[in-house]
Order: sequence, then C-alpha cells, then structure tokens
Amino acid sequence: MGLFPPGTDDVLRGGLALLAGLPLLGLVVLMLLARSPLGTASFEPVEQPVQFDHRHHSGDEGIGCRYCHEGAWEGPYAGVPPTSRCMGCHAQVWNESPRLAPVRESYFQDRPIPWNRVHRLPHFVFFNHAIHVHKGVGCVSCHGRVDQMALVEKVAPLTMGWCLECHRDPTPHLRPPEHVADMTWRPPADAIETGRQVRKALHVQPRTECNTCHR
Repeated sequence: MGLFPPGTDDVLRGGLALLAGLPLLGLVVLMLLARSPLGTASFEPVEQPVQFDHRHHSGDEGIGCRYCHEGAWEGPYAGVPPTSRCMGCHAQVWNESPRLAPVRESYFQDRPIPWNRVHRLPHFVFFNHAIHVHKGVGCVSCHGRVDQMALVEKVAPLTMGWCLECHRDPTPHLRPPEHVADMTWRPPADAIETGRQVRKALHVQPRTECNTCHR
C-alpha cells in the first residue's frame, strides 16, 4: 500500500475545485444579497424627526400626494413641502402639541426640517418623476400604499432589473393620468386592456438604452 489511501487524488481534485469555486460562489451570494430586501433596505420603516403619519393625512383626511409632493408633476424630484404648508393647517390644529414643536421651530426659525430620505438612487442614476406620472405610472406602483403606512418604508427594490422589467412592458402598470395619485384606484375591467388604451393615448414608448438613466 502506498503512502496515501485509494481515492486521495479524487479528494484532492475535489478540494481544489471547491477552493477555485469559492470566489464565484461568494460573488453570486453578494449579488443575491444586493437584490434581497436586506440589501435594498426594503420594508424597513424609516424614522423621521417629526411623527408624520400618512395613514392620518392621506388616508383619514384624504390629502392627495400632489398637495405635498407637487414636484413629482413638474420635474425630476418629488420634494417635500415647506414647513409653511404644514403650518397652514397646524397653526390652528394641534398648534400647541409637543409633537409638533419641531414644525413650529422650523417655521419660526426659517429652517427646513431634516427629513430622512426613504427612496435613494445612486448618484449615477437619472430619474424623472414628471415623465412617469404624466405617462400614467401611479404613485402606488413604486411607493406602495403610503396611505396605510405609519412610517414610510421602501416597498420596491428600485434595482436596475426592476426598472427595466417595467420599461420593457409598462402596460400592466399604466392608468389614466387623473388617477395617478389615487391609492385605491383599480382598473374598471382588464388591467392589461386598460394599460393598452392608456399607452396608446399617451404615446408611451419607454426606452431601455443605457443613456436613458445613465447620463
């Protein structure tokens, strides 16, 4: 019998193959992790400096997305409302509540509230809200049912693959522009047929070239 038992060569080859495959396996694991909710920070409520509850403002009071985020209809950024808009109501409503002290301070000191960003794209990605809402993409398609959130959380991964999937076939996600900000809107019959009609009426022709988003 030799120094090594039978099968040693096979074990050695298997070990070397496993060792060689570890970097590839690690890369696959990292790619999967980056696309998972853990990597995209999805479904994690984001704490804010002011306890602003969308369930009350949007759900109970019926304040539409456009009242506070009109920038989404005008350009790339949805933006947040100035404190003066908050005080339009809260100068009379809950005007002595301790919870609204940061709002009053912001207004009287003329300093914006340092809101924490929920949806963040890499600096090398260009995204324009206006083109999407004017072409019939509803707020809920990307942001979820914000009217049911105590603290806003990201529900869509916002990865390149996720965006491209919609750009390649936007039809199921399209709705009439007047219903873009309606959180409870449902197509009257077949969603695909409704999308086709909207796509034809609004001349929706999404691009998939790299320079669409990477400029």
